[in-house]
Amino acid sequence: MPAVTDALPLDVHPWRAPLYEELHSRPSPLIETPATISHLALQLGHDEREAERAHLSDLCTRFATTPPRPDASCLYQTLGDFELRWERHTEFSTYTFIRRVAGNPFREPSALSHIPTDWLGALRGKATTALHLAFHAADGPPDPAELDRYFERQALRGSVVRQGTAYLYSSFRLHSDGFGRIVLQARDLTALQAGRLVQRVLEIETYRVMALLALPVARQITPEVGAMERELARVNEALTEADAQTDQRALLDGLSNLAARVERLRSDTTYRFAATNAYFDLVRERNRELTEEKIPGLQPIHVFIKRRLAPGIRTCNAVRDRLEDLSRRISQTSSLLRARVELSIQGQNRELLASMNRRSEAQLRLQQAVEGLSVVAITYYLMGLLGYLWEGIAWAGWPWGKKLTFAVAVPVIMFVAWRIIHGVRRRVQAR
Repeated sequence: MPAVTDALPLDVHPWRAPLYEELHSRPSPLIETPATISHLALQLGHDEREAERAHLSDLCTRFATTPPRPDASCLYQTLGDFELRWERHTEFSTYTFIRRVAGNPFREPSALSHIPTDWLGALRGKATTALHLAFHAADGPPDPAELDRYFERQALRGSVVRQGTAYLYSSFRLHSDGFGRIVLQARDLTALQAGRLVQRVLEIETYRVMALLALPVARQITPEVGAMERELARVNEALTEADAQTDQRALLDGLSNLAARVERLRSDTTYRFAATNAYFDLVRERNRELTEEKIPGLQPIHVFIKRRLAPGIRTCNAVRDRLEDLSRRISQTSSLLRARVELSIQGQNRELLASMNRRSEAQLRLQQAVEGLSVVAITYYLMGLLGYLWEGIAWAGWPWGKKLTFAVAVPVIMFVAWRIIHGVRRRVQAR
């Protein structure tokens, strides 16, 4: 491949070159038949991913070949008399070991027999797929006796694939060595055609298992989902009978706890259920690419996978939909309950405001009564002072008598006292 330069007189996106190369990543292998192939898919955690590349480099060092780059997501190397293909995917890594044989691949040791046992036993991760594939270069279908021996007398499914040019068989079961087994038989396929066919078959088996990883999760949480649905039904029933605010708040607290449990389950399973559907779509796509034709007396591969895999996928989707529906129903019930609590609080606030208005009116009347009494009391004390004043001015020659003077002074003093008290109250209220 020629070197790529940056001579383009434009501002180039930093991801442009990697996105171009993405179309050419994970190419199909070139397989010379007959061959034995061993395939492993390992689900890895974060720490295991960090150690995986070092473990892979150790194998390359043993066979004196170039180890993978630190940022590599795949490695294709010939190690001795076999080829290693390592590919890192989103949540798993695959190891494919390809070895060409001279004789009948049904009777040859598997490709893993040439891998150091200690290195193989130290592989990190949890194996989801482990299978052996025997690719025989011969005309017509394999010998039934050979198939019977190779598959340990287990029931087979099979099809004629690739426009009638190859025969595909599998039992879709684990055998005595813990591996699944697949047989391909064809003649006159180029190395690229054989590699593409093997890649499709291995991807079907890998993605089929990955798609079903959500099924045990769905079965595990189904009782809890059912219990939460019943609990929500009890809350809805109690909601129709709850009148007191304390009852409504207790229901709201219970509903909040239920919503938290549902959201926890959703966060724990959303990725797994979404990945299940993505893997299932890949399985169906790869099945279509095989272009199968029926072998008399055998169930076709795509029919078997559809009938056995689809119910598990539907179960996962049903549990996912129940969680989504439960979350939506809890949200609706919470909204209704909050509305009832708010209406109850608003009713209490109206009663409190009415009570405050009544108290204000009573205080106003009391204030008016006190104000009147204050005017009388002030007038009374001022009239006492006026008595002393009248004695002085009477001695000086005041012409009116005491009774007449007091009769005229009382209303004047009461009016002045009322005006002063009323003015003070208005200034205080204005503040």
